[in-house]
Amino acid sequence: MKLYSVGVRGGLKKTNKAYFRDDEVYLIDDSKTIYLWFGSKISEKRREISINKTNLLNNEKDSTANIQIIDQDKEYGAFIAIKDTLMKGELNKRGLERRPELEIQFDETLELIDAGLTPDLEAEITLAAHKLLKKELSYKNLCRLLAEMQLKLVKGSNKASKSEIEKKTKEIFQSSSTYEEICWLIAELKVIADKHSMDS
Repeated sequence: MKLYSVGVRGGLKKTNKAYFRDDEVYLIDDSKTIYLWFGSKISEKRREISINKTNLLNNEKDSTANIQIIDQDKEYGAFIAIKDTLMKGELNKRGLERRPELEIQFDETLELIDAGLTPDLEAEITLAAHKLLKKELSYKNLCRLLAEMQLKLVKGSNKASKSEIEKKTKEIFQSSSTYEEICWLIAELKVIADKHSMDS
């Protein structure tokens, strides 16, 4: 993981610690994901310059990353899990290991199906998760969808209230789950629910 402060003209300066002040911009290159964090006082012009710089950097990579724009006080998902580490300057501290990110093995699953194997539960979830990924819903909408499905599972025939859904959505939004992990969890619940309805 590499941390850069982004200058007014888009220049990148490598640093070991982020202060996340309202007049700062940070770029965090986490290999498969590039986070671009904006303080609340950053102008539209500076945002545009920073995004252009990030796109240029991404295009130079052997394998392009997923770019996530993060705004001050609206941090979400996997970024929350690394923010404290960046603030403490523990980026290169020995023993600091991030959990491996979930990868949806769509191509491998298709190869097995093409070879004549009947899809097992994991394969069905993989296909459903990939289909959801392709819809490119916002992270917040995904969190709401998962919240609604989880509450339906817990409450059964009793309908969840709007406040319950909002509370659950917020919990998921503020967790350290990646976009792919949320897609996987939604797909898993859907596949299991479909199988249950077929069996009953």
